[in-house]
Amino acid sequence: MPEAEAALRALAHNVRAARTRAGLSLDELGRRAKVSKGALVGLEKAQGNPNFATLVRLADTLGVSVSALLEGAAEGRVRVVSADAVMPLWAGERGGEARLMMTTSGPAPVEIWRWRLEPDEEYRSHPHQGGVVETVSVTSGRMTLVVDGTEHPVEAGQTATFDGDVPHAYRGSGDGTCSLIMTVHIPPGPVAQPERPDPPN
Repeated sequence: MPEAEAALRALAHNVRAARTRAGLSLDELGRRAKVSKGALVGLEKAQGNPNFATLVRLADTLGVSVSALLEGAAEGRVRVVSADAVMPLWAGERGGEARLMMTTSGPAPVEIWRWRLEPDEEYRSHPHQGGVVETVSVTSGRMTLVVDGTEHPVEAGQTATFDGDVPHAYRGSGDGTCSLIMTVHIPPGPVAQPERPDPPN
């Protein structure tokens, strides 16, 4: 389908451009991001279908936002995005989902996400690069935020923030659906990546 092909072409161009700006070979990017060279070659040729965890690892390693890897050319000064116009980048086993709505421009971009979590549904994230800060604002329902093994209940009307360079997870709690807005504040520029374990699928 044309839209999917255009999205893959934009992703291929953006990954190649970000890799070139960072001065990384395919081998070095693959080693740091824990992505095979074959997968990277295919990705830069607009082939394949990388999963969400792969996109996050590539963005972290390249020091850019996930949406900077996905979006095409900028369109005007003001962008208005509807949730139903954005494909989910993560889908949970119980019907939850995460949609990356947009990323602000500038040297330290901010990703803006809409999440929906069903009771006991969980998304686990690997540690991000140093300097990444995440903020979650629950708009309805309840969630449990797990940061470096410690659980923090967050209810509707509450906002929590934390450094994203440790393992963390979002889990729906209570009896109903939890809706939240998450922002990811990204420091400027690529940084040297420490060795870390692969994230869970």
